[in-house]
Amino acid sequence: MLNFLKKNAALIWAKKHVQKAEEFKKNAEKNQDELLLSLVDTAKKTLFGRTYDFENIQSVKDFQGKVPVADYEDLKPYVEKVKRGQRDILWIETPEYFAKTSGTTSGSKYIPISKEGMPFQVKGAQSALFHYIAKKNNADFVGGKMIFLQGSPELEEVFGVKTGRLSGIVAHHIPNYLQKNRLPSWETNMIEDWETKVDKIVEETERENMTLISGIPPWLIMYFEKLIEKNGKKIKQIFPNLQLIVTGGVNYEPYRDKMEELLGGKVDIVQTFPASEGFFAFQDDYTKEGLLLLTNHGIFYEFIPLEQYGKPDAQRLTLKDVELNKDYALILTTNSGLWAYSIGDVVRFIDKNPHRILVSGRTKHFTSAFGEHVIAFEVEEAIKSTVEKFPAQITEFHLAPEVNPEEGLPYHEWFIEFEKEPENLDLFKNELDDQLRKRNTYYDDLISGNILQKLHITRLQKNAFQEYAKAQGKLGGQNKIPRLANDRKIADLLKVYKK
Repeated sequence: MLNFLKKNAALIWAKKHVQKAEEFKKNAEKNQDELLLSLVDTAKKTLFGRTYDFENIQSVKDFQGKVPVADYEDLKPYVEKVKRGQRDILWIETPEYFAKTSGTTSGSKYIPISKEGMPFQVKGAQSALFHYIAKKNNADFVGGKMIFLQGSPELEEVFGVKTGRLSGIVAHHIPNYLQKNRLPSWETNMIEDWETKVDKIVEETERENMTLISGIPPWLIMYFEKLIEKNGKKIKQIFPNLQLIVTGGVNYEPYRDKMEELLGGKVDIVQTFPASEGFFAFQDDYTKEGLLLLTNHGIFYEFIPLEQYGKPDAQRLTLKDVELNKDYALILTTNSGLWAYSIGDVVRFIDKNPHRILVSGRTKHFTSAFGEHVIAFEVEEAIKSTVEKFPAQITEFHLAPEVNPEEGLPYHEWFIEFEKEPENLDLFKNELDDQLRKRNTYYDDLISGNILQKLHITRLQKNAFQEYAKAQGKLGGQNKIPRLANDRKIADLLKVYKK
């Protein structure tokens, strides 16, 4: 009876929520401009606001003229003041939290989350579930057990500001009505060693009525493989009532075939786009491609055409200026005190009514050793199309340039861990090369002009990427191995796992 009431209540809440959401979808462009001016007005007395003359900002154009695009290195001096306990620096008062993330050039990054910004981290996930329930007209999963994978919820304090991984912070804000259904246990979530943690999660969940599982695809695959190894059954046999997988962090599509094989049955997928800096988008229609951009969640968005990114005169476009099917570097201004902040993600719009995006790559993750500027979206689409034509299955891959081969012309080297290898690797390789040439005209010109030879494939041992991640201390959690690079730092380390 209790489950029946919970399901009915969830259906009612979901339909009301989706109906209310129509307003922000229709008025996104107007509301974005108003939001920016509201953020500027709130922060005009802060150190950052005084430095950049917020008092005299009356329009988006004023803001863009006074506030430069910044990365973490640019904002770090302000963050350091906040870390020392100073108030009213980037945002009013002090942050409620610091989300601690790994940085490549800055060491650990401390991303401030204000008391105004924190609720939207949870609301984004809630909204994704409500949209799914309303579209599906089914809330059966609320009656079962759910995994919301988090990093350790243990938080340290930095001058009174609670600090930890975002997923661990969010663990403290999961609504009470989900707490009784939530797995794994608090004690298991506290485990730092990833393999030990996954083994314990398997132990805690394998006999439960799991209906919703949330995590990034590489983690899900590792968890599912351990369940299958231990039980000798596919996931839908182990969890017959599993209805929904919520995923984010990386593009799901390259993992879809592998996931479907492990699942062994129909499970709905909802993709999301969260980060320490905010919860940006989610799949509002699980039957369609694209993520709904959340324009009413305390974040003002700007978009720099990818080909202009990093140039001093780069255009800073707003929502009303963007074009479909074009790649943009994502720039954020948030109600936690990030101002014209380049997060490093690249997006492309596939719809403007409402505004739906795909995450097409990272500004720092590309291959352009020869001027081709190949991005993640292109390689992921190329490999997806190739796999569809061959009875092959891929666990993971990494693309790097080989500039100085022992013989012949330079080339792109693909390090691929196959779950199932194609019968003819040469035909597979030629098709993959053709698919990438279709998607990137610069690469096509380099091949046809005999500046590059066709790509090479280096096959890797099973679990190569897991072993690499473990060796680098980056196994599990929200750690992601870049799928492509402009150097051979990762490639040279992957050679150890050559088949």
